Amino acid sequence: MSNDQPPPGQPPEDDPFRKKPPQDPPPSTPPPPGGGSPSGDSPYGAPPPPYGTPPPPYSGGAADPLAGMPPLAPLGKRVAARIIDALVVGVPLALVGWLLGMFDNYNGDDWDEVSTQMSGGKSLVWQLVSMVVYVGYDTYMTAKDGRTVGKRLMNLRVAMLNSGTTPPANAALLRAVVLWVPALICCFCLWWLINLVMIMVDKPYRQGLHDKAAKTVVVSTA
Repeated sequence: MSNDQPPPGQPPEDDPFRKKPPQDPPPSTPPPPGGGSPSGDSPYGAPPPPYGTPPPPYSGGAADPLAGMPPLAPLGKRVAARIIDALVVGVPLALVGWLLGMFDNYNGDDWDEVSTQMSGGKSLVWQLVSMVVYVGYDTYMTAKDGRTVGKRLMNLRVAMLNSGTTPPANAALLRAVVLWVPALICCFCLWWLINLVMIMVDKPYRQGLHDKAAKTVVVSTA
């Protein structure tokens, strides 16, 4: 058995979820004398595409980047994976914050008082810590093998759209920043709703805004 290890950020050669390179077509049979096709289908000897084969999504005849990849992840599994990841990070983070007394002052009923307390120095520091933890978690897990805890449980994986490989660190970081920072700064529920709608309506790759920024897709591994 070989002990060679794949380069960092790349799946092994036998990874069943790695995008497979296109196979070389078999050599065509020379046309018979007098022209025509040996198969009777094409003057160049190549058979026509199977019935029902969809055209490539890009103009100019470019190949589909998802050719050779597993199917795209279902929306329900993506939502479930994101909820799991939010709990995996959020529950320990909230417990640490409670032990440090970060939430002791949030006991007023007046909204102006609560807003003032939330904009205080201690709250801003805790908000920054939360962003670093969430972004760091998502970046590390995505760059490691494309799977956070939630995605692993849901049999999902993040892949680069153009190659099917595990996202490199810079793409994983950009994806995590676009996903978490707007949600944690000002518009938690609204940002998740925008991303959810984006995934639902995006064709043909079901990319959220974070996927668009990092040029990634989420695929099934089962």
